[in-house]
Amino acid sequence: MASSTASDGVSEEQTGEKSKKTKSQVDESELLTVPDGWKEPLFTKEDNPRGLLEESSFATLFPKYREAYLKECWPLVEKALGEVHIKPSLDLIEGSMTVCTTKKTFDPYAIVRARDLIKLLARSVPFEQAVRILQDDIACDIIKIGTMVRSRERFVKRRQRLIGPKGSTLKALELLTNCYVMVQGNTVSALGPYSGLKEVRKVVLDTMKNIHPIYNIKTLMIKRELSKDPELRMQNWERFLPKFRHKNLAKRKEPKKKSVKKEYTPFPPPQPESKVDQELATGEFFLRESVKKRKKMEEIKVKQATALTKKQEERNKAFIPPKEKPLMKKTAKAPTEGKLDIEAIKDKVKKAKTKKLGAPPLNPAPPTSSTTEKKKKKSNKAKSKG
Repeated sequence: MASSTASDGVSEEQTGEKSKKTKSQVDESELLTVPDGWKEPLFTKEDNPRGLLEESSFATLFPKYREAYLKECWPLVEKALGEVHIKPSLDLIEGSMTVCTTKKTFDPYAIVRARDLIKLLARSVPFEQAVRILQDDIACDIIKIGTMVRSRERFVKRRQRLIGPKGSTLKALELLTNCYVMVQGNTVSALGPYSGLKEVRKVVLDTMKNIHPIYNIKTLMIKRELSKDPELRMQNWERFLPKFRHKNLAKRKEPKKKSVKKEYTPFPPPQPESKVDQELATGEFFLRESVKKRKKMEEIKVKQATALTKKQEERNKAFIPPKEKPLMKKTAKAPTEGKLDIEAIKDKVKKAKTKKLGAPPLNPAPPTSSTTEKKKKKSNKAKSKG
């Protein structure tokens, strides 16, 4: 009885541990996944009834060409920021926009959103898109690309590659990331959810590093399809994503004649020997002039003799017969069955000669019987007359 109770206790403990493990696994998966349709609750006045202690403000400059547009849309900016109790001001003389908090402001993060709004307006983002920054789930990112490429021509080409033909690449990026992207001058302004902004920044920086945006767009499309499958949501997606290899550029052709640099020495090169020094070394300096002349004449004669022999050899080359190639030896005899019929070929040649125009027949045919009979009749008639 005692053994049975002990075994029951062990089994209960094991089942308890298993249930705890399964619960912990379920809890982890629930924590990692956000339920569909969930939104963060809004920050209301009840959360901060006393307001802010200090006044904070931000200012930004805008280019001259944005002045006319900002004049038109400024009443709309004041209305949108008035709902969050932020006071905006436009200074056309200095060319700046300022936002500051008021006593009624209760949301401490509202001033940061207002700062982002005026930044986006200064970077040529239209007001209809820039106002979305005041929402809780929307953020912005201004990416500076002006200093990433040295050559101005190369920079313009890569920036145009990001936009694509008729803005098709930029439109595809917007659809995949749910972000609004604006390429203006030396900056790229992006507006949308946090996850989309991260992807936009990666694509923009890769494009400026000479990686075509189509590769990143392809990976984003695959990720979008994989996210729809609930089973693959918790798995690693690297096996599904394409791996693009960098093509190695052709190596620069090396010159045929390589100039080898001599080792550096602080000492100057030795002075070349003069003719007098050379004569002194050989002992010719101390000889008489008649002996020197005779020696020179001998040297000249030797040179002439060598030159003549070379010329004679070149002339004689034309008379040397070339080496004949050895004849191929017949290794195997032709089979007896495959011998040519010589008589049949002779008959064919004879027939061909008779057919040729203007050629006399080799064996003239005997005269016909009709012609002989006519000749006999004529000879008979002649005899009877005589």
